[in-house]
Amino acid sequence: MSWSDVQKSRVAVSLIFAVNGFLYANWVARLPRLQEIYQLDHGQLGLVLLAGSIGALVAMPLTGSVIVKAGSHRITVVMLFIFCLLVPLIPITPNVYTLWLILFAIGASSGSLDVAMNAQAVLVEQRLHKPVMSSFHAIFSAGMMLGAGCGALFVYLNVSYFTHLLIVMAISLVVALRVRHFLIPDLRNPSEEPQDHVSKNVFLHPALLSLGLIAFCCMLGEGAMADWTAIYMEKVSLADRDWSPLGLVAFSTAMMIGRLLGDGARQRLGDSRLVQGSAVVAIAGLSLALVWPVVWTGILGFFLVGIGLAAIVPIAYSTAGNIPGLSPGVGISMVTSIGYAGFLVGPPVIGFLSDWQGLRFGMAFVLLLFLTMLILNIFAVRRQRKVRIYPEN
Repeated sequence: MSWSDVQKSRVAVSLIFAVNGFLYANWVARLPRLQEIYQLDHGQLGLVLLAGSIGALVAMPLTGSVIVKAGSHRITVVMLFIFCLLVPLIPITPNVYTLWLILFAIGASSGSLDVAMNAQAVLVEQRLHKPVMSSFHAIFSAGMMLGAGCGALFVYLNVSYFTHLLIVMAISLVVALRVRHFLIPDLRNPSEEPQDHVSKNVFLHPALLSLGLIAFCCMLGEGAMADWTAIYMEKVSLADRDWSPLGLVAFSTAMMIGRLLGDGARQRLGDSRLVQGSAVVAIAGLSLALVWPVVWTGILGFFLVGIGLAAIVPIAYSTAGNIPGLSPGVGISMVTSIGYAGFLVGPPVIGFLSDWQGLRFGMAFVLLLFLTMLILNIFAVRRQRKVRIYPEN
């Protein structure tokens, strides 16, 4: 594969990451309108949105074995098209039960897309012989920012929810049609396939298990920051209501910066050192916000948490996609499945602990997970050093 072809593949995969974030942010940006259409209270909306999480969690472990048979390039394209076509159905389903099914299907398609596009990102890394995974995740974040802004624009222009989603679907489909020819085929010789099949014990693979648990701790932390920082700033740090969103702004900005710089940091420091250093930064940031809860320490603390968490999941995916004896899709699907469970477990656990002993106590649980993440990485260093991250073609 020529250098020019690799660069085209890198651009194509980058655009898919961007479209994924763009499409997701567009429909989520208009959740208040969704509530109006189906007359949902906050609790009912939460249950409806849970359908998407369940769909993703069901689909992710299955995607690895499908990728082995069909190739991540094909699964990426198929799931991207399905995701695009399903989104406009959200505001026009007959009732809340069919809406739940649509969101389950959207979650399943986007979850499979997450696994497949990250497998493609690993193949790009392998051909470039350098880390670029973090940059793909930064582009996903940029796509979400663009999608959220696009959603706000359509609200300002008073465009109907259905028309809005049709327009962004059309844009996304044009991109999908354009990039589909530049993805990297990863089908192997049929005689090699059996060693790549997902076995019953794949979750017990030591490297996958440790990487999955690290991703679980990190993704639960990411979800906690997204869900609770504004509330923490207002209720604990006693920020004015106008200032309370700044904790989330600081965290999100830091995640973007950290992911843009993450690949260069991986090359300079190595994966293990970077994960350990990142975990320490996240621990220091959250500790600052918890121990000294005032406005400026909250903003600074959550910024440090964002910097600390930014590169960890991309590193986990990249490492999982390069484990000998497993195809990238299989490794990534297992780590993604374990990690994604953090998004499901985090909100209710933190909510329960906060109701019991206060929000600072609930956020201290996240701090404990950051410490666990650091310890897991320290114990996994020897195992990770045995993984050849960037094999020759």
